[in-house]
Amino acid sequence: MPEVLQPDVLRLDGLNKSFGAVVVADDLSFSVSAGEALGVIGPNGAGKTSMFNLITGAIKPDSGKILFNGKDITWMSVAKRARSGVARSFQVPQPFSGLTVFENAMVAATQAADLRGSQARLLCLRKLEQTGLLHKANIQAGGLTLLERKRLELTRALCAKPRLLLLDEIAGGLTEKECISLIETVKSVHQSGVAIVWIEHVVHALVAVVDRLIVLNFGSKIAEGEAKSIMQSAEVQEIYLGIEVHA
Repeated sequence: MPEVLQPDVLRLDGLNKSFGAVVVADDLSFSVSAGEALGVIGPNGAGKTSMFNLITGAIKPDSGKILFNGKDITWMSVAKRARSGVARSFQVPQPFSGLTVFENAMVAATQAADLRGSQARLLCLRKLEQTGLLHKANIQAGGLTLLERKRLELTRALCAKPRLLLLDEIAGGLTEKECISLIETVKSVHQSGVAIVWIEHVVHALVAVVDRLIVLNFGSKIAEGEAKSIMQSAEVQEIYLGIEVHA
């Protein structure tokens, strides 16, 4: 029998979005396969977070399509996308400060994964253990360190039972030691089979995990490929790293 090809987990097809004269997506197209980890880099204002907002439904495109597991979700609500398996972390952690770490995880498990009772509790305990926060389960989220808040962001996303995990600069602001620790956790998530799209300025964190990179500038994809070759590209060095490259 011929092999049945599975649809990409995520496909962006010619997305365009602008706010007046500010273009955040310019004919943006790429795909993410099941279980793949894709890194996204680019200068500030390149449209990286706006791209995540388009994928999650927080903003709608002017034109183009977003496909998730082969289904057109371009006009689907944020809540329905979350329940379908699209989860994200935020660049600035946004926990419910007055709730415990465990209660924060339970919000995601019940609202996004639509679990109840022992199923929700068991999922939260497993994900807290995976992200290294189980010993902090009964601590109020407002009392966590930056690293712990970032781990909680990751935990809440995982408690939504994602098929696609969007990470927005999860390594930003951490010390080198903290960054290395978090990289190991993200690696474990990748190895579990969850597809990941990871925006990051800490490039060495990205290349330790991702399978390939794309580079954005002014909402447009300017490069895509294997991480080492992308970072050696003259165009990428000039636009992203600010290194003037002469012919």
